[in-house]
Amino acid sequence: MTSDDGFRLPLARCRQTTFWVIALALSAATQLAGQQPPAQETYTWEQLRDKFRQTNPTLLADQVNIDESRAQEITAYLRPNPNISLGADQFTVFKTPNTPYRPLAGVDENGGISYLHEREHKRELRRQSAQQGTTIATNTHADLERNLLFTLRNAFNNALQAKAFFDIAKQNLEYWDKEIGIYKERYRVGDMAKVDYERIALQRAQYQSDYVTSQVNLRTAKIALLMLLNDRTPVEKFDVTGPYEFHDQLMALEEFRQLALAGRPDLKAALETYNQAQTNYKLAIANGSSDPTFSFDIGRNPPLPSYIGFGVSFDLRIFDKNQGEKLRTKLDIDKTNKARIAAEAQVFSDVDTAYATIQSTIELLRPYKDQYMPQAAEVRDIVNFSFQHGAASLLDFLDAQKAYRDTQLAYVNLIDSYLTAASQLNLAVGREVIQ
Repeated sequence: MTSDDGFRLPLARCRQTTFWVIALALSAATQLAGQQPPAQETYTWEQLRDKFRQTNPTLLADQVNIDESRAQEITAYLRPNPNISLGADQFTVFKTPNTPYRPLAGVDENGGISYLHEREHKRELRRQSAQQGTTIATNTHADLERNLLFTLRNAFNNALQAKAFFDIAKQNLEYWDKEIGIYKERYRVGDMAKVDYERIALQRAQYQSDYVTSQVNLRTAKIALLMLLNDRTPVEKFDVTGPYEFHDQLMALEEFRQLALAGRPDLKAALETYNQAQTNYKLAIANGSSDPTFSFDIGRNPPLPSYIGFGVSFDLRIFDKNQGEKLRTKLDIDKTNKARIAAEAQVFSDVDTAYATIQSTIELLRPYKDQYMPQAAEVRDIVNFSFQHGAASLLDFLDAQKAYRDTQLAYVNLIDSYLTAASQLNLAVGREVIQ
């Protein structure tokens, strides 16, 4: 074997090894390419609300109260059970002289059945009171859902606000990086002083801080939503979407009031509690009446033939032991009626307060949308152009940038105030009248 052959053998082995390394690398790359990361799941408000109703543990636990109340309706309408009695009497205990001992010879065997008949529609009144209790439980559950949905909507709005802040911070940072690139080139060619360039570069710290802070706030807002949904989805795979804007048209205040009077579940619960108090008073009156107990018995008394008998018994209402319950339920009618009036007054107060808040917020938002935001962008662009051509100072340039940033943040905060006020008005009315 020549020296050339000795060199070719290791070279062939190296090529074979390289081939297998490349093949394994390509195989691993193919597998990684096939394993796509899970897509991020994005929820609209309607989807989030439906999921909340299905998964929130507080809401699900309260739902059991309605089922328990329906079970009480069954108990309230049950009839009394009849009573059955069996007896044997007159056993022979002592033996008389000169006679055989027969202890069962004269036993009197008897049996009977009795039934309590409830008068004055007691069962019907108990069932009616129980049904009204179910209605109260249903309205109370709806009121809990109303308040929890208000909390969920605020958390949803906070997430939208955090996304808006994040988008603004990202855009501002990208914009400022472009500006730094422009002025870095001017400084390189000697068209700008070093101190001016460094002051512009230092402003990036503020924009970077806004960007990082907005990231944290967005993540925190999503965590709050996941907690309300009782969801363990990683934050990176969860997102929400929806319009972050305002509508400047509102219905008249009186229309919101009428919707609230017709739809507020806590007001419905207060009204039904008043109706139940009236039913309970009727039941207390009915319970003051005597209920007869009818009985039938049959027996055998040797050597006589069998016999049957009928009977009826009832209380003598010499002392009315239900006077206290009658008075209590009568007083409860007045108490629940006053509570109903107070709940109605609270409805008007809630609607009026929320309406005034959202109306004032809209008055602030209109000039921001139509005037201040376009003006801030125009001033920034004009001052930036002037500074690039030496017609404006560095201080004017930085002030214009700051004014634009402050106007953006103020507008986003006002949108959040509007959405919060809209949620408050929805809460006051008892349903979503403003999306």
